[in-house]
Amino acid sequence: MRFIFFVIVFYSFSTLATGQGISKTNWYSETNTNGIVIQNSFPKGGPYTGPTKKHFNYSHLVFFTRVVNETEFPLELTINFSADSIPIPHSPDTFVKLFLPSDTMTHDKQSLFNYGVTELESFDKSTRFQKTIRPNEECLFYVVAIFYQARATAQNQQRGGNRAEFVLKGHDLFYRMPPQIDSLPCGQIFSKR
Repeated sequence: MRFIFFVIVFYSFSTLATGQGISKTNWYSETNTNGIVIQNSFPKGGPYTGPTKKHFNYSHLVFFTRVVNETEFPLELTINFSADSIPIPHSPDTFVKLFLPSDTMTHDKQSLFNYGVTELESFDKSTRFQKTIRPNEECLFYVVAIFYQARATAQNQQRGGNRAEFVLKGHDLFYRMPPQIDSLPCGQIFSKR
């Protein structure tokens, strides 16, 4: 009986110690610009099974980003993605669309398929995310990339885009997804002094 009790207690503590907390996350990229930390995840995704219109070979990738405010003042984070399609270089008739789903990212969703995103249907609309981040607080949010081809015969073309990141230059935010997107202006982070 003692052995079973010991195993249960040991398992409980080892699970807590090695759980998938944010400090254990392997980030694709991480920057700290004057106390504004931006951490970008690796992707999850697969075939897109949501509603489609006139295009072919849909697939998707889900990324999440963590912004940490290590400054003394609140930060105002604003991100906008239009509903425009972005052509993929060297892959004629292949495109990507970016959007910010309304799902809420939390630390416990890191191990889930698509990081727990269930709302993949708003990619035909422009999307916006706005949040005030107080000092020593963080903000987590998703970005979804929907890939498609305009011709059915484009199926085997390279779509790339398996890594993505937000980059802060001054107060301006840019989104990078090599090779498709080198530097897409998409928002700002301002200090509310």
